[in-house]
Amino acid sequence: MFERLQSDYRRFGELQSALEDPSIAVDPARYAALAKERGSLAKLAIPYGKYLELGRKIAEAEQLLSAESDPSMREYAEAEIASLNAEQARIGEALRDVLYDRQAGADHAALIVEIRAGTGGDEAALFARDLFNMYQRYADRSGWKFETLEIAPTELGGFREASFGISGEGAFRRLQFESGGHRVQRVPATETQGRIHTSAATVAVLPEPEEVEIEIRTEDLQIDVMRSGGPGGQHQNKTESGVRITHLPSGLVINCRDERSQHKNKTKAMRILRGRLYDQIREQNRELRDNQRRSLIGSGDRSQRIRTYNFPQNRMTDHRINLSLYCLDRIMLGELDELTSALIDHDRREQLGDL
Repeated sequence: MFERLQSDYRRFGELQSALEDPSIAVDPARYAALAKERGSLAKLAIPYGKYLELGRKIAEAEQLLSAESDPSMREYAEAEIASLNAEQARIGEALRDVLYDRQAGADHAALIVEIRAGTGGDEAALFARDLFNMYQRYADRSGWKFETLEIAPTELGGFREASFGISGEGAFRRLQFESGGHRVQRVPATETQGRIHTSAATVAVLPEPEEVEIEIRTEDLQIDVMRSGGPGGQHQNKTESGVRITHLPSGLVINCRDERSQHKNKTKAMRILRGRLYDQIREQNRELRDNQRRSLIGSGDRSQRIRTYNFPQNRMTDHRINLSLYCLDRIMLGELDELTSALIDHDRREQLGDL
């Protein structure tokens, strides 16, 4: 942990000195770039500087204590050392939290979520729609921006698949552990004999990177246009506004037909492609880093059953942390904070050993 902190702290000092250099101050573009980098390091470097200063004060106080013979002065020095140690421990814990957030990718400002109906036919598609609505309500409750990117509806009103973007402070931190298999147990509306059915949907959470993080070359793309789908009648889009983008190096194919404008569909498709490419890089790095230890939460295995939604029992169970909450009705209305907090706390305990 301290090797990372020392490196960032040294770089922060270099940037501080550079920004005070008159030759850089007259170059607005360079000054802005260095100031932005300094700002990104400040959250770690400033408290780490305080941590080091407290260490120096503790060492001085201990040196004075060892040379002091007066009982009252020794008592004062011991109390001072205890206070300094407590403050240093508090800052150290805060630094561990910042490092955890960085490693977990929680500093991303935006994410893309993809939901696909799994086994269970029409009921699985209806469950996929319910998950979509659950996340939309959670975003609304949290004050985040929610943007629908693509929906493939079914005749009964379910979703074969859907994707959406969420942006806002804390959004990725809260939703990063939703990737995986979600299973539902309930009596479908079409069930006449009251039997409980089990169906499933998969969720994938993709951190949406800034454009500078992922370079996509034009020559690596194959872009096709197609007619957008629709419910028919006067709403049927008869122009070729739908877009299919194929990223040739990776083989990823993105379809977007939600908007009537080809330009808007292309923009959305590129956002999804950039997110999936970034997710591939994250997964590759994670596998290299965690080859000897696969975290229950951070494995990213989307075929894994991570959660069960049991409607007859009003129960939601997250199998990764053995957590059962008997408030499924409120969870489906977007009250997810208790669940997401438990997942974050569990992963933090797992990950801090690595830090």
